Amino acid sequence: MATGAAAADVKVMISAGFFAVYEELGPAFEKSTGHKLITTRGPSVGDSPESIPTRLSRGEAADVVIMDGVGVDLLDQKDLTRPGSRVPLAESFIGMVVRAGQPKPDISTMDSLRKTLLAAKSIAYSDSSSGTYLSTIGFKKLGVADEIAGKTRKVRGPPSGEPVAAVVARGEAELGFQQVPELIHVPGIDFVGTVPSEVQPPTLYVGALPKNSQQPDAALALLHFLSSADVAAVITKAGMKPLPPH
Repeated sequence: MATGAAAADVKVMISAGFFAVYEELGPAFEKSTGHKLITTRGPSVGDSPESIPTRLSRGEAADVVIMDGVGVDLLDQKDLTRPGSRVPLAESFIGMVVRAGQPKPDISTMDSLRKTLLAAKSIAYSDSSSGTYLSTIGFKKLGVADEIAGKTRKVRGPPSGEPVAAVVARGEAELGFQQVPELIHVPGIDFVGTVPSEVQPPTLYVGALPKNSQQPDAALALLHFLSSADVAAVITKAGMKPLPPH
């Protein structure tokens, strides 16, 4: 994996969904290449001042971004990325959790999910891509947007916030929705399952180079490492689906 290039400080902006994989694999990348990863966290989309599109729009420096593909689409539209630099890393899905020990409601079909949402006393979702999708599209598709509006809560994610599952674990929300890798490793919750395909947007975590990347070679080396066949087991353990090597 060593590139032969001089060791570089690589500024990485990354959203929560892929962070567990990055955190586990980053030290191996640093050891084998000599590069040093300098990490900034933030949501892929949303109105948080910490979101990656907001950070880049106000001029914060990054050599590589790792985030939901919807977020990279936004960066492309704002002309903040290098054309052709996108590297797909893994596929992810929206899931639901309840507090540990609570009954697991049926969410396997559109009708059962609709009934579960209407019966719930409180519902939490993220301030990033999955929550934005559910609050603007998914709940409307289910025909419950107006009925549940008064009992939903948007949860601000890391770095200043927390996973949706933490809110559920404390009993502050009965149901919690977020990307599966952001849910399953939080203590105090039980994972119920993923939402039906009709309200499951295709979600890829991808890497890309911002226009102002100062270390493009090292950044691409990181993305090629994170998309290699060697890391598939780590991606699966994190709750995502590996992609075919490319």
